[in-house]
Amino acid sequence: MLFNSFEFLIFLPSVFLLYWFVFKPLKWQNLFIVIVSYIFYGWWDWRFLILIAFTSAYSFYSGLFIEKYLANRKKQKWICASSIIINLLILGVFKYYNFFKENVERLFSIFGIQLDWVTLDILLPVGISFYTFQALSYTIDVYKNKLKPTHDIVAFFAFISFFPQLVAGPIERATNLLPQFYKSRQFDYAKAVDGLRQILWGLFKKMVVADNCALYANRVFADYTAADGPTLLLGALFFTFQIYGDFSGYSDIAIGTARLFGFSLMRNFNFPYFSRDIAEFWRRWHISLTTWFRDYIYIPLGGSREGKWKSIRNTFIIFLVSGFWHGANWTFITWGLFHAVLFLPLLLRGRNRKYLNVVAQGKYLPSLKELIQMTVTFLLVVIGWIIFRAETVTDAWNYIYQIFAHWQWVLPEIHKKAALSIVILLFVEWIQREKQHGLQLDGSGLLKFRLVRWGIYIILITLIIQISGMQADFIYFQF
Repeated sequence: MLFNSFEFLIFLPSVFLLYWFVFKPLKWQNLFIVIVSYIFYGWWDWRFLILIAFTSAYSFYSGLFIEKYLANRKKQKWICASSIIINLLILGVFKYYNFFKENVERLFSIFGIQLDWVTLDILLPVGISFYTFQALSYTIDVYKNKLKPTHDIVAFFAFISFFPQLVAGPIERATNLLPQFYKSRQFDYAKAVDGLRQILWGLFKKMVVADNCALYANRVFADYTAADGPTLLLGALFFTFQIYGDFSGYSDIAIGTARLFGFSLMRNFNFPYFSRDIAEFWRRWHISLTTWFRDYIYIPLGGSREGKWKSIRNTFIIFLVSGFWHGANWTFITWGLFHAVLFLPLLLRGRNRKYLNVVAQGKYLPSLKELIQMTVTFLLVVIGWIIFRAETVTDAWNYIYQIFAHWQWVLPEIHKKAALSIVILLFVEWIQREKQHGLQLDGSGLLKFRLVRWGIYIILITLIIQISGMQADFIYFQF
């Protein structure tokens, strides 16, 4: 079920009313969340439910067995390892088997050995990477004694399958989300209103920004060899805003929807295109994934505590794993490597944590230096998105090469709806860059007047109705 679908428009208010007015006891609310989450997820294909139910059950009982063998650290280690291996094996078969099969066959063919492995014609379950990592965080945290294992199987199944963030995140930690299923939840009007605002802003980013940008970007990338340099650059810029509007839009809808039900999800995007260097970009982009890799891979490998060379090694591992997480294609791995190379000079100079504050904090406009820094960082990110979007690494290189080789000083055809939506997006998010999301209204100045606030809502709703692009799946469903 898509957030931007008519079905969800009926589903959400129905679930909301039943949740608060019928299923009032905590246990009934949690059970209701499991049921509606499975309906939401099974809307794509009911067979996906078998997989998520198995992942949930295996991870739940792994936690109980780790607790059972409290005095035997070796057995705990094996239980934790088995849970990690089983979950990653499932993910690997569905997402990476054919990739490895093709590349192993190609490697052996170099030496004249022809392999003929079976190709699996299987459908990739929506959001499998997201809920698998969520399940892994639980087992690892229990093993590391950061979290006591739960004995409430309904609460645990609700934690894994919670429908707002099930298929594209944020990737929640068990330490943050799971305890929220233990506590009685009271309806908070102010949080619900702010949640609705965040949902509205997320819908604008998806349906107006991303879907309109997709119309132009898809056309350019599909036939990039016939396009001139300015058109290719514009296509790359539109994809840059497509993927941001699409993914951060989903996160906004997910976080806002969760607030309607009394839950707080972690922030997943923090206005990343206003970053002053690549390190700041990665602190602001897909925060739930980057912090997951930091806590469960980078730090266990030694982080930056064991000398410069090991921190460089660990950084490259993180970026390569991040690229591979996105999909079974060399373009994603190259994209990760590209960002690792960009990150390296900052790491070597000890400047990777220089920009922890908001750019131009308390000011209307950035300084000239900040503007240059943001522009350079943004253009580097655009190059990365070309690699990410291309079908092959060769296509990515040719696309970038042709921007310069086929450059003409002519204004390319511009998709007016997409351009207008980008201008609105950048304007609003620049004004709101010190807030949690683009439509967080604090009631100060003109915003204290209800007429002004409702005027903003009506404008956004009108834009969504009048200039939204063709309805499309969210990009990150494939990951």
